[in-house]
Amino acid sequence: RRRRRRMSAGAWARTGWRPRGSPQATGTAKGTRLWSFCWLMLAAWRGLLASACPASCKCSLERIWCNEPAADLKSFPALGKGAEGEKITDIYIANQRNLESINEVDVVGYIGLRNLTVVDSGLKFVARQAFQKNTNLQYINFSRNKLSSLFRKTFKHLNLTDLVLEGNPFKCSCDIMWIKIFQEARNPKAEAQDFYCMNDYNQRISLMEKPIPNCGLPSVKLSTHNLTVIEGGNITLYCDVTGSPTPNVAWVFSNIVSKYENHTNKNTASLTIKNASSNDSGLQISCVAENIVGEDQDSVDLSVFFAPTITFLENPYSDHHWCIPFSVRGNPQPTLTWLHDGVKLNESAFIFTRIHVSSQTEHHGCLQLDNPTHVNNGNYTLVAENPYGRDEANVSAYFMDDPGGSSPFYDHPGYSEDYGTPSNDFEDTTNNSNTVTSTDVSDKDNEDSITVYVVVGIAALVCTGLVVMLIILKFGRHSKFGMKVQLKQVGLVEQMWLSLQDCDNEGSVLFHKIPLDG
Repeated sequence: RRRRRRMSAGAWARTGWRPRGSPQATGTAKGTRLWSFCWLMLAAWRGLLASACPASCKCSLERIWCNEPAADLKSFPALGKGAEGEKITDIYIANQRNLESINEVDVVGYIGLRNLTVVDSGLKFVARQAFQKNTNLQYINFSRNKLSSLFRKTFKHLNLTDLVLEGNPFKCSCDIMWIKIFQEARNPKAEAQDFYCMNDYNQRISLMEKPIPNCGLPSVKLSTHNLTVIEGGNITLYCDVTGSPTPNVAWVFSNIVSKYENHTNKNTASLTIKNASSNDSGLQISCVAENIVGEDQDSVDLSVFFAPTITFLENPYSDHHWCIPFSVRGNPQPTLTWLHDGVKLNESAFIFTRIHVSSQTEHHGCLQLDNPTHVNNGNYTLVAENPYGRDEANVSAYFMDDPGGSSPFYDHPGYSEDYGTPSNDFEDTTNNSNTVTSTDVSDKDNEDSITVYVVVGIAALVCTGLVVMLIILKFGRHSKFGMKVQLKQVGLVEQMWLSLQDCDNEGSVLFHKIPLDG
């Protein structure tokens, strides 16, 4: 025992023994407990998964497989309570002769399912809504089962890359023609694929050699692809439909404002739009025909012509450049013209119209002005025109005070002290309590002028004194009297320089306020 106490740390490392309470022993004990906890949680998770997994299958976190012939699986495998079915991505079932159907509720819990395989089994029926919730499905393999038909709508909403159905006794009818068309569409560059079915005499028939009569895709053709109408008018669109069996026809559009009537009970369907609204301009209208073989559709965009309307015209604001913002509606796109104080504005590289956002019926932009002066102050009129009408709106803009003083910038009734621009013509936002009157401005200008004159006079006097001192220093430099004067003048110059600095500090702000007419 005494020898163990005297053992060094190096000896402990060589023997692997640690005295109780040492840091090394404590760390090892913590690590062991952590690993034990992890193994315990893993065992618990496996136990939970094993209890939730169907008795005749094997399960992992993302996969379920049932391929033992002795399993005798009679219904689609479903996980027990507490299992996370949404994490399952693959289900593989094989050699299950008693599995005959996949119903609507069997696959609902497997939201993350991507690959589904049921092969060499007794599958006869797949419900129409079986995969309604399984939008992630990409691969389905139902080979070598007992399927005689399949609904096209069961798979219509899925983005499948593969649908393998070989080895099934499909009955020769229009119900299965969509399968052949689907496979040809998925592999257009592959060699011609044949598809077989069983006739009434239980004979195997090749659909490539002997297609099913009176069974084909529908065809849709609209009467026009240039659907235009003036606002408030009526227009009718026709849709010619062919196909066997006779397809169902439907008009498809969304959020239409105009009133409409549609007829789809004939080979030529019609849609009549009444009192067309400008809000429906750009609306896409589709005619869709569908039968058991497949579907077809044709679409057109509605264009409603209407007169321009200026929906927004606001005071100018400064953002790198000055901008008078506006918004205009109209179809076709209106021509925009600006007037400055009633005179047509000739746009240039410094004043021009810029459209920032544009759609079929709405256009948003601004009149951009680069470094405007008092010459650009005044009333601006925006005129919007197209073949169906005209609209105009006005706004006042003041960018700089008139140096002539005849129309002070601060005194203008439309001036906004917060933004330095006139307020909206349609809404008075001027704060009367902060209004600066013309008398106040004149008095303040006079006081500033007098102060500046005083400062300039003092500066001129100081400069004259400096010139006199320099002359005295030059001619009295070689005499004793000159040396005394020079010493005195050095101190005087320093005092004058400090005084000049004080004057400059006081007048630096005032120099910026000298009126242009002074």
